[in-house]
Amino acid sequence: MADDAPTTAAETSDAQPAVAPPPAAAPAEQGPLLRISSVTKRFGGYLAVDNLSLDIRAGEFFALLGPSGCGKTTLLRMIAGFETPDSGEILFNGENIVEALPHQRPFNMMFQNYALFPHLSVEGNVGFGLKRLGMQKADIKETVDRMLALVQLDGLGKRKPDQLSGGQRQRVALARSLALRPKILLLDEPMAALDKKLRESTQRELLELQRKLDMTFIIVTHDQDEAMTVADRIGVMDHGRLEQVAPPRQLYEAPNSRWVAEFVGDVNVFEGKVTGEEHGRITIETRDAGVIVAPKPAQHKDDATLLVAIRPEKVKISQRGPVTDLGGAAAFNRLAGVVTDVGYLGNATIYTVKLDAGATVRANVPNATRLDADSYHTGQRVVAWFVPADCVVLEH
Repeated sequence: MADDAPTTAAETSDAQPAVAPPPAAAPAEQGPLLRISSVTKRFGGYLAVDNLSLDIRAGEFFALLGPSGCGKTTLLRMIAGFETPDSGEILFNGENIVEALPHQRPFNMMFQNYALFPHLSVEGNVGFGLKRLGMQKADIKETVDRMLALVQLDGLGKRKPDQLSGGQRQRVALARSLALRPKILLLDEPMAALDKKLRESTQRELLELQRKLDMTFIIVTHDQDEAMTVADRIGVMDHGRLEQVAPPRQLYEAPNSRWVAEFVGDVNVFEGKVTGEEHGRITIETRDAGVIVAPKPAQHKDDATLLVAIRPEKVKISQRGPVTDLGGAAAFNRLAGVVTDVGYLGNATIYTVKLDAGATVRANVPNATRLDADSYHTGQRVVAWFVPADCVVLEH
């Protein structure tokens, strides 16, 4: 052993029994890739974004969903650097980038109109940003070829934008946005101009591409189906504020307000007051739908007016209600009424039922058979029924 080698406890004559070192502290949870902190933006007297805060994680596909004028595109443009917040911070990896110009941010934005250069070929459009950076021609060609293969446009590099279909132009814009390998890709209504079938296939391709690249995507859309299809989490915006941020299933099945419940998908909503409570359920005497049994919310005021929300696909209809009711009277909610409208959609039929108590309820019933053996007609008396667990109770 060298003279200057450290002497361990085991090598000393009076060594004590070895004691295991304390376990290492768990590593701190990694912070968000992008943090929007108390951001506000006004255009004159119009409040576009109202004191909004949001964290977005690395590798996440995040959707900003909301009606026209809710502030979602303004928020995206502030992230990109095309608009400056009146107050608040935008932090990337913990660094405030509010003062950074768009080209100084490691982001890229794909615009709704694609903004392709009509005089440049597909290759020229995809390689435009790389050329401006001074990249060598051979490296540009290699990157462009890789990007075109990634978006399945091999062999179309010499064409001009006006020689492409709408879906192909959209892919060119996507390839150009990805060529610089941004840390975050910002997408502003990227599929708004596509027809329904092409939009659906493009959504799947975009999701696959994001997973393959392990890149953070932020998409702005007013299309609920689009947001639910591609996003890991969705932020629902209204009047410049985030009403709820949640994964798609939670957003749909557990909305935190009537506005979110009615904006995301279709829903039946009834108002009423609690008249009883038993076994984790409450009985609500509604104004125009009779008595409904629903799960007990975490907290509610005894005299408060509550809302019961039930999605149409959770509502069944039949001539006499459920065939069996092994759980007793409270196992199912039964609402009797008359069919007033029938909408055949192919995979399902939407029935509108006018209840005897006065309200209207919609039921989305899958078409389980080819023919109309399981269908109902206008004017027919039916029972609309559903289980208490499928109800969501909200504050008025």
